[in-house]
Amino acid sequence: MAAGHVALCPGSLASCSRAKVASSGQSSFLRGQVVLTQAPTQLVRRASLSIQASAATAEGERLRLHNLAPQPGSRRKEKRKGRGYGAGQGGTCGFGMRGQKSRSGSSVRPGFEGGQTSLYRRLPKLRGIAGGMSAGLPKYVTINLGQLADFQAGEEVSLEALEAKRILNISGRETKLPLKVLGEGDLMAGLTIKAAKFSESAKEKIAAAGGQAVEVAPRPKWTRALHKERVAAAEAAAPKKK
Repeated sequence: MAAGHVALCPGSLASCSRAKVASSGQSSFLRGQVVLTQAPTQLVRRASLSIQASAATAEGERLRLHNLAPQPGSRRKEKRKGRGYGAGQGGTCGFGMRGQKSRSGSSVRPGFEGGQTSLYRRLPKLRGIAGGMSAGLPKYVTINLGQLADFQAGEEVSLEALEAKRILNISGRETKLPLKVLGEGDLMAGLTIKAAKFSESAKEKIAAAGGQAVEVAPRPKWTRALHKERVAAAEAAAPKKK
């Protein structure tokens, strides 16, 4: 048998001897036997060409800047109404013959229900963080230890001192909030820090730096009884002139 040919003969040697080997590039099918006459190099070449073609197709289908485009059917052309009977919308273009919505330039604001109480007015207000109520508003003015680099060792840190050094710019409702110290950053000097609340990490870092964390009572909430007590104390300290 010539080199480069493969013969599969399930029969006896006599039947294999009767098999005629075809020329290169052809296949012979005899009774009970198959003779493959294609060279292995041609099979490898065809397989490599097929792989290269599939790789080129996959590369062309990959998403690139030059082939970015909307999905087919995602952007439809807007229908132009009121262009005559030939536009396919009829005489009133689907707006009817009477009513506010059939007039030119008509618009109804979102949520309007014709005068009845709207849905967003019938439902109760959201509470907590979602509604911006007191449960979701901040209760402290916060500052981190890393922001106290302007203070020298032994100085006292308080809400007033932070405002004086312009480290905090408090305005609005924050003027009535107490101070809370958080532990982000490092404290390089031993400071006496007065605040209404400290985080655990802040306490550890202040103690490690040789400082002191002093908790002060926050400003008491305004009540009518407390207001009367303050007014009475002020009147007693400064009696009215006769």
